Amino acid sequence: MSALVPLLVALPLLGAAVTLIFGRRPRLQMIVTAGTLAAVSVIAAVLLVAVDQGTPLAVSVGGWPLPFGIVLYVDRFAALLVLVSSIVLLAVLLFSIGQGAADGVEDTPISIFNPTYLILAAGIFDAFIAGDLFNLYVGFEILLVASYVLITLGSTESRIRTGAVYIVVSLVSSILFLAAIAMIYGAVGTVNMAQIAERVAELPQETQLVLHLMLLVAFGIKAAIFPVSFWLPDSYPTAPAPVTAVFAGLLTKVGVYALIRTETQLFGENSIDTLLLVVALATMIVGVLGAVAQAELKRILSFTLVSHVGYMIFGLAIATPAAIGATVYYIVHHIVVQTTLFLAVGLIERKAGSTSILRVSGLMKAAPLLALLYFVPAINLGGLPPFSGFIGKVGLFEAAASVGTPLMIVLIFGGIITSLLTLYALMRAWNLAFWREEDDGAELDGRVTYLGNAPAADMQKEARRIPAIMYIATGGMVAVTLALTVFAGPLYALCDRIGDALLKPVTLVQLDEEVAG
Repeated sequence: MSALVPLLVALPLLGAAVTLIFGRRPRLQMIVTAGTLAAVSVIAAVLLVAVDQGTPLAVSVGGWPLPFGIVLYVDRFAALLVLVSSIVLLAVLLFSIGQGAADGVEDTPISIFNPTYLILAAGIFDAFIAGDLFNLYVGFEILLVASYVLITLGSTESRIRTGAVYIVVSLVSSILFLAAIAMIYGAVGTVNMAQIAERVAELPQETQLVLHLMLLVAFGIKAAIFPVSFWLPDSYPTAPAPVTAVFAGLLTKVGVYALIRTETQLFGENSIDTLLLVVALATMIVGVLGAVAQAELKRILSFTLVSHVGYMIFGLAIATPAAIGATVYYIVHHIVVQTTLFLAVGLIERKAGSTSILRVSGLMKAAPLLALLYFVPAINLGGLPPFSGFIGKVGLFEAAASVGTPLMIVLIFGGIITSLLTLYALMRAWNLAFWREEDDGAELDGRVTYLGNAPAADMQKEARRIPAIMYIATGGMVAVTLALTVFAGPLYALCDRIGDALLKPVTLVQLDEEVAG
């Protein structure tokens, strides 16, 4: 079974090489890309079942003995996120195939898109299964290099401008991460996470705190937590719809994943939970207030993305097994639902020629299926029962209430307010874009004229044809969001087991036994 672990990264890299070879045969490129992601999904599902029933799997790349070799480590947490990520990547690929078939290569040039997309996937998977900090850094850099290309596809002025901001911010984050790795290696003599966990407790508290905060800032930028989330709302909306969907669903979650790994397994004895609670509250409130002030759907979703990262930091800061389990469930929920919403908005843009809720109207009659594809994930993200968003939030609130400190109570109320404002922002967009008739201008005068000066509110394009495969991909993702609710019982039980395991750091002896086994 351990032999399958390296394939999670090797297959996408091999697939990228093959798609480059067949650069002049776009249909073959699509088949290779889809086949690669489907194969990774199957492998991840097999590994998830194996590690859930047995023990985590560890592979020392190249046969080097621990702790000198690069370790790939797959436990329940890593396997679950690889599985969910590969499903999301496959669905978005199908969406992009439909877009490419309808538009040609203007927005997503296939010869470039497919190999870059697979390299992005390899970086995401490598980050999830990295067993040492340097390999985690390599995973981040692989996905970031690919994201630089994807975010500027089409080479329009707006994409180049926002892409430059994204690149600068990412480089700053990477420099901080690399500096933190160097400092940790200088302090404990290793970058292997299991060995760091054993040695970091021997360091003075001040040294631990410095190392801790360095990683927090580096990963916080990648996860877009307040106050280092300023870059995200301007960077994502200008990219092509498939790229925006993948970025929104996955890239910030890689940063959250890294935070969870380091907070639970490296610095369990050097707690900054109070700081994390304050950051979580600020991230939730500032993000959702930004969403309420927007008139453009992609920007609304980008700000809600920031605010809902706050829920994940909230669960991490509670630092109990139940809270970590609820956080993992919420991460899975948010990956799927946020991606689905961005795909639905991509369809709205094609149908109406705009994503401004001041310009789009009458879609309920014009596109009832599209109305359903937006409405279901929107109320899910807003946290209405019985959907997965409600289940995840209730789990977080129950874990916080069990701790019962005043700050926890404040966070619970902050989370409820954030959820209500999220629902308000998304349903306001639903009302204006779908229910409002095209000639109903009076409705705007009394209620939303304050949005007239919102960023990007006046963008208008020609309406374009929507191929059936784009509806199928988005509908499939909506079905996955519903599956998170239908199968919430077993999935939440799995997440609880993940929460229990994450608060029991892996020792080097255990890791050595898993590699040997």
